[in-house]
Amino acid sequence: MRRIIAEDLDWSLATVSSLSNLSLQCIVNNFEERPIYEELTSSEKDFIQNRVSLSLPLHFAANVFPDGVYWKRCCITEPKTVLDMVTLCKDHIKKLNIAQLLPPVKEPQTEDEEQASELTLANDDDKSGMDHFDFRILLDKLTNLEELHLVYKVKSCGMNFEWSMFEMTNWDCESLAKALKSCKTLKLFRLHLSHLEDKKCRLLVKYLLDHPSLRTLDFSHNVIGDSGARAIGKLLTKSKLEILNLYDNNIGGPGAKAIAHALSKNTTLVSLNLCLNRLKDEGGQAICKALLNNKTLLHLQLGANGVTWLTVLSLSSMLAQNNTLKSINLSCNTLGEVGGNALEEAMSHNTSVTECNIHLTDIEEQRVSVINQMVWNNQFRKQETNPREKNTENAN
Repeated sequence: MRRIIAEDLDWSLATVSSLSNLSLQCIVNNFEERPIYEELTSSEKDFIQNRVSLSLPLHFAANVFPDGVYWKRCCITEPKTVLDMVTLCKDHIKKLNIAQLLPPVKEPQTEDEEQASELTLANDDDKSGMDHFDFRILLDKLTNLEELHLVYKVKSCGMNFEWSMFEMTNWDCESLAKALKSCKTLKLFRLHLSHLEDKKCRLLVKYLLDHPSLRTLDFSHNVIGDSGARAIGKLLTKSKLEILNLYDNNIGGPGAKAIAHALSKNTTLVSLNLCLNRLKDEGGQAICKALLNNKTLLHLQLGANGVTWLTVLSLSSMLAQNNTLKSINLSCNTLGEVGGNALEEAMSHNTSVTECNIHLTDIEEQRVSVINQMVWNNQFRKQETNPREKNTENAN
C-alpha cells in the first residue's frame, strides 16, 4: 500500500512516467542549450511546446517554433510578448481572429478611494477599469493585415457574470475606430456579439468612411437600431463595400429606408443581409424599390423581419425589371396566399434568380413547389449557358 506524504508537494498517485516522457522532459529542461525539435514526432513536439519555458529569447523561439501552442501560451500569459513578436512576424500576418477579450481585473479600492469615487460625477459607461485592449498599439504595425474578426465578450465568466463583460466601452470603441483607420490594408472587418449600439456604430462608421480597402463589413448579432443604420447608409455612399452583414440587430423601417436610399445609388455592394431585424413592410418595400435602380446587388436576405405580402408586391415589381439579383431569402415572414401568388407571377418572368428561400412563410405547399421549379429552371438554364461554371461547381 502507498501512503500519502503530506510534506511532499510533488507527491501524487500517478504512476512512474515512461522513459520516453522522462527523455522529453530532459529535452525541455535543457532546450535553450540543446534545442532538439525538428526530428521529433507531432505528439512529441506538442509535449515540448506545452512545457518549454516561456522565457526563451524571442529571436530563438521564433526560429524554432513556426506555430503551435507555444505562442498561444505566450499570448495568454504575457501580452507584452505579442507586441514584441510583431516586429518579427508583421509581414506575414494577414488574418487576426480574436474570439474573446477579457476586461482588466479591477483592483480593490481603499476607503479613501471609495469616498472620492462617490463624490465624482462620472459616466458609468466610461469606467476605465473595464476598458479592454488598445488596438492602436497593434494594428498600425501589422502592415499586411487583411482580416480582423473581433468579439468583445468573455466565454466562461462563471459566477462572476456582469453585462459589461459582453460589450465594449466608449473608450474601447474610440480606440478601435482610430486603429481601423490606420490599418489601410484591411479588407474584412467583423465585430459581432459585442452589444454594439447606435452611438458606437456611428463612431466606427465615421472612421471607416474613407477607408481605401475595406470590402466586407460584418456587424451581425449586435443591437444596432435606426440611427446606426443611417450611418451605415452613409457608409454605402462613400465606401466600396461589397458585402454588408447586419444579421440580428434592431433595425426598423426608418433605418431600412436610409440603407435603401444609399442602395439605390450604390454600384459596388453584391450582398446585403438584413435577416432577423424589424424592417416590417415599411423597410421591406423601401429595399425592394431601391433595387429598381441598383444593378450590382446579387444576394438579398430579408428573412424574419415581419414583412407581409405588401413587401412581396414591391419585390415582384422589382423582379420584373431587375435581371441582376441571384438569391433572395424571405423565410420566416408571413407572406400568405397573396404573397405566394405575387411571387409566382414575378418568377414566371424572371430568369436571374437561382436561389429563393421561402420556408415558413404561410405560402401553400403546391405554390411553393411551383416557385421552386421555376428557380431550378433558372439554375439549369444558367448552367447550360455557362458550362465552365458548371464544371467548376462539379469539381468543388
